[in-house]
Amino acid sequence: MLRPSLQVFKADFFRALAHPIRIRILETLDAGERSVQELQQALDLEQPIVSQQLAILRAQNIVVPRKVGTTVRYALSDPLVTRLLAVAREIFNHRLIDTQSMLKELRREARR
Repeated sequence: MLRPSLQVFKADFFRALAHPIRIRILETLDAGERSVQELQQALDLEQPIVSQQLAILRAQNIVVPRKVGTTVRYALSDPLVTRLLAVAREIFNHRLIDTQSMLKELRREARR
């Protein structure tokens, strides 16, 4: 049986992923490390928003900072995050295919 602290750890990890901007940041970092300014430009977002979302991802050690001169560059802490997002996309794709199948069936029933 899982200990409550492990369950809380897992929930906190997934909670950190549960925001559209954070997902976009992670997908962008999949291509390599970026500065806040580069993320701002790539995502067309304001600096405070990017910094706030990065802070949440940093708190869960999903992204890691690296100081380069006066710039902080961010990278995924683990390449498995990319795989996790890819698996999630596959799950969503399967759900959408199922939904499309149900819609087709509903339309056929409506024509009867």
